[in-house]
Amino acid sequence: MIVGLVILAIILLIAYFAIGLAANVAIGLGGLIISVIIWAVIGWLAGQVMRGGGYGVLGDVLLGIVGGLVGGLVFNLLNIDLGGIIGNIIVGVVGSIIVIAIGRAIGGRRVA
Repeated sequence: MIVGLVILAIILLIAYFAIGLAANVAIGLGGLIISVIIWAVIGWLAGQVMRGGGYGVLGDVLLGIVGGLVGGLVFNLLNIDLGGIIGNIIVGVVGSIIVIAIGRAIGGRRVA
């Protein structure tokens, strides 16, 4: 499962830079670092809410990326817009909680 998340993270990072190039927007290293920090916070918060205590730095970042995507899809389907950075973190945490719940249901991991 970790290998799949790493591959997904690499694909998302490539897409992140490709979209920036296509839109003629300079996405610098600073923007990427800020994004990674936000993704880590999202993953860590989701781990705390789900009583897991976090999944390590890489696991939290990957969970934050995937959770942000899942949360974005869910909130778009529900036609809910929580603008701003706090709104994005909330969307990511909700999505990460969904990912953790699905992962535990499939993998059978017990709650700590």
